[in-house]
Amino acid sequence: MADTKAAASAGSNLLFLREEDIRAAQDLLFFAYRDFTNAADVILDELGLGRAHHRALHFIGRNPGIPVTELLAILRITKQSLARVLGALVEQGYVAQTPGQIDRRQRLLALTQAGQALERRLFERQRERLVAAYRDAGAPSVEGFRRVMRGIMDEAARAYMDGAEQSRSDQQRGRAVRPA
Repeated sequence: MADTKAAASAGSNLLFLREEDIRAAQDLLFFAYRDFTNAADVILDELGLGRAHHRALHFIGRNPGIPVTELLAILRITKQSLARVLGALVEQGYVAQTPGQIDRRQRLLALTQAGQALERRLFERQRERLVAAYRDAGAPSVEGFRRVMRGIMDEAARAYMDGAEQSRSDQQRGRAVRPA
């Protein structure tokens, strides 16, 4: 009963966040983003790549066979910007494009072996920072973090996350996720 009362009390305090609390949260997000991305920026810079390339590698790696149109929707960048990013990644041998089996005009994207190795290297650099932060914060804080991040996202991002979680769950059960 005391735990329930404490949790309700803690939650009710959030209804009265002051502007300074929100500004401090914004500072935290900016600094966390800066330091989180910097871990990968060093590697990307060595290869003449940037954060847009990293985002593309990440989402292509998480969604092998993703159509260009879906990647555009996730990244919310122009076709022209994505063309530059994909051009560099294809040219450097990190991404392969194949036509769709039903609609040959459709371009499906997947990481090559070199792309998988680079994406893994970038992930490992950022993983270190996340693991340390999660370990320090503890399981209840990790769940709270996820809830806060989902609350910041728009509906499309939450839908993507829900779909990705369902796909991973289906894959673990041995179901096909994306038609070949």
